[in-house]
Amino acid sequence: MTRPLIDNQTARRLFLDHHLLLGPRSGTGKGADLQTVIDDLGFVQVDSVNTLARAHDLILWSRRQQYRPPNLPRLMKTRGAFEHWTHDASVIPMASFPVWRHKFARDKAHMDTKWDAWRREGFRDQLDAVMRQIADAGACSSTDVGEDEERKSGGWWDWHPSKTALEYLWRSGELSVCHRRGFRKYYDLTERVIPPEHLNARVTEEDMIDWACRTALDRLGFATSGELAAFYAIATPAQAKTWCARALKSQTIVEADVQSHDGTLRRCFVLPEILNSAPPEPSTRVRLLSPFDPALRDRKRAERLWGFHYRIEIFVPAPKRQYGYYVFPVLQGDRIIGRIDTKRDGDRTVVTAFWPETGVRMGKARVKALEAEIDRVATFVGSADVDWGDGWLKM
Repeated sequence: MTRPLIDNQTARRLFLDHHLLLGPRSGTGKGADLQTVIDDLGFVQVDSVNTLARAHDLILWSRRQQYRPPNLPRLMKTRGAFEHWTHDASVIPMASFPVWRHKFARDKAHMDTKWDAWRREGFRDQLDAVMRQIADAGACSSTDVGEDEERKSGGWWDWHPSKTALEYLWRSGELSVCHRRGFRKYYDLTERVIPPEHLNARVTEEDMIDWACRTALDRLGFATSGELAAFYAIATPAQAKTWCARALKSQTIVEADVQSHDGTLRRCFVLPEILNSAPPEPSTRVRLLSPFDPALRDRKRAERLWGFHYRIEIFVPAPKRQYGYYVFPVLQGDRIIGRIDTKRDGDRTVVTAFWPETGVRMGKARVKALEAEIDRVATFVGSADVDWGDGWLKM
């Protein structure tokens, strides 16, 4: 039987539409509108790098131009979302909390197996003390626990025991992030943070797997079982593979051939309704994306769809970098047109270089559209002006 074909342009548009990057950026970017964006995306990765704007803020601004950084903490205070791990630290819709209990249990089992060898000795002796401190004195950060313990400067591997205990209790679900100050997390007892209707709800493992695979497929548009498992990193690859086999048999999903940028075909699963609908025409507006944008987190998918090879070069020695310390992918319509090296420097936004992708012609209209987007970025990050470096356009 011949499988349905999703051509490359349709695949790109379908994927971008499901990631809220195809249409206009209208919306207030706060309150209920912001909640809808986070719900639709499934999660928003949180990252500390702030050369221009933090990843989560740029992800949300790329979809809602009126969004401003204070809007997310305000939403978090209303308990519309919680912080935990997907593939990385993320803001997750609060309605998903009951599902995450399965991840808490799996992460706890992993930590119980590995952390005694991986972490400094003594953290288990501090678990009860940290819980008592928070129960009695309220929310605290990692700087508020283990005051008399030796502190080193080696980062992750040199956490003092009480800080390690704090992280253990958070990852296992006993504690939750209640707020941040700056970028520092503050933790409280989970029952004080998570609303009762979500705290007390339970889902079975079977329902968790079904939810994780079904909602991941809805957000990806098309995927293999491995991509479904990787989306939230809740269901295991084996669980996702079993789910796909059963869903295919029941015709909940179907197989389709998805065309890559080079014309090759890849067998994927899709929801049947996808094959009977067409994504909208894209906006021609240029968009600057975070390197951690959910549409780009799967680097292999980006290469298949666009031929776009992207790596963050933060940890690459400066002389060996191909582009720059922290460059941003640039999208126009359904095409990734290049990458840009830009940062905030005092009250200015500085553009060092823009590298078009192969085959992208930088005519006057496209240059003007790129300049307009950088002007919008500058407004978003609070810059008074934009400085375009000499020879910034790398042809």
